[in-house]
Amino acid sequence: MITAEDQQRQLQTFLDMLAAERGAALNTLQAYRRDLDDVLAFLERRGRSLTTAQPDDIGAYLRAMSESGLAPASRARRLSAIRQLFRFLVNEGIVAEDPTHGFAGPRKNRTLPKTLSVADVDRLIETARGRTEQTKGRERVRALRLHALIEMLYATGLRVTELVTLPRSVLAGDGRVLTVKGKGGRERLVPLNAPARAAIHRYLNVGRDDHGDDVAPMIKTKWLFASRGADGHLTRQRLAQELKELAGEAGLDPQRVSPHVLRHAFASHLLDRGADLRSVQQLLGHADISTTQIYTHVLEERLKQLVFEHHPLAAIKIENAG
Repeated sequence: MITAEDQQRQLQTFLDMLAAERGAALNTLQAYRRDLDDVLAFLERRGRSLTTAQPDDIGAYLRAMSESGLAPASRARRLSAIRQLFRFLVNEGIVAEDPTHGFAGPRKNRTLPKTLSVADVDRLIETARGRTEQTKGRERVRALRLHALIEMLYATGLRVTELVTLPRSVLAGDGRVLTVKGKGGRERLVPLNAPARAAIHRYLNVGRDDHGDDVAPMIKTKWLFASRGADGHLTRQRLAQELKELAGEAGLDPQRVSPHVLRHAFASHLLDRGADLRSVQQLLGHADISTTQIYTHVLEERLKQLVFEHHPLAAIKIENAG
């Protein structure tokens, strides 16, 4: 009988493989561990283990997830994690057959990503810029940092983890193009516009070229967006919190604003102005263009609304309905 310690070792070996061979990020590995620990606990309650699990056990786990009200996307993610673990165990000769074979994941409803209008983004950026003029000392440093972060998010469409973990060395050269390492260790080139470069310059040179500031020049560290926290750089959770606070100050609904929403705004606004889907895919760092195609649905919904509100025939239909 396999022990709990043996199962944890096998799980850790699987996660190490994901990190080494597939370049899985820390956040991804943590999500896998949470999902798979839940599966192991379920199997244990049924008197099963990884080496004795049967298709009936997997089916029972899928039903239990559904009955608990877990979202289809979360159930699909967990089934994917289980499948990958058992394929690994089969390849390693630890189990003879894959008990997940034949199970289909729940159908996920396509949900349109939240986004912001150009006017909303402009208001957010202007509010962030205004903070830099109204604060002093360390508060001004934080204001300059947040302004630079927002300008970069909207200018590049970076994932929040990619952004907060940027090293200072990314600005080597003229700073017009950044080399970013994304999911799976894949590198891509991302252009940086003039407003974003100016905001970064002000942040990095606070106290040096801003007259009357009482803050010493920024101390150079490994990270572009340094923090006193354990990670040495601003965390994605802290950035999300600061962004929601800024949204409220800007008169926007904080629930509609997050780093990921600004990434969506970057993509949808580019497509709205004629950018081709393949270029947007490369800028976002999507491995598969089907992931990028969700933004075309955002534009389709916008066009439908435009026709409904402004086409003369739509007005006639409304009058007749009245």
